[in-house]
Amino acid sequence: MGDQPETRPSLLARIRDARDAEAWTQFVAVYSPLVYRFARRRGLQASDAADVTQEVFRAVARSIRRFDYDPQRGSFRGWLIAVARSKLQNFLTKRQTGMEGSGGTAAWKLLEQQGSREEEDAFLEREHRRCLFDWAAGQVRDEFQPSTWQAFWQTSVEGRSAKEVGDSLGITVGAVYIARSRVLARLKAKIQQLEG
Repeated sequence: MGDQPETRPSLLARIRDARDAEAWTQFVAVYSPLVYRFARRRGLQASDAADVTQEVFRAVARSIRRFDYDPQRGSFRGWLIAVARSKLQNFLTKRQTGMEGSGGTAAWKLLEQQGSREEEDAFLEREHRRCLFDWAAGQVRDEFQPSTWQAFWQTSVEGRSAKEVGDSLGITVGAVYIARSRVLARLKAKIQQLEG
């Protein structure tokens, strides 16, 4: 999947201890949106995607003690998505037993929704980056004054001009750029902290 951020090995070591609630909270906050969005992209309804996501994390909890992280063999995220693919296939197989035969219209529609492996990998990379951003934003937002956060958010996320944002917040264009720079630096640091 190209130049992808890696999961911090220390977080993987910490989630081996089922009692480490802080590590599990952080792990689920970062990775559950990715798994959920993967299932939704595969055509599942919201409740079904939530069920598959829960099954993926149950499987991770059961097998993480045996997981031996070796970057030479692949990324943790690659392993996690392989688990998600397996759980999704299990879900679809169970669901199809009550449906038409495997060549039926519902199965055909589901297959039509699937893109190529390259498209799926690109989607997963974008979604992972989005999940990391969402997680980091939630972690650092309260560290900034509301006007600083709004200057960043409105220029970087909403795409408004620095002049327009400065005028609406009553600050100079220079202050908008400084605010945006400070927040971006903190977000990058938070993501790097997670990834090691």
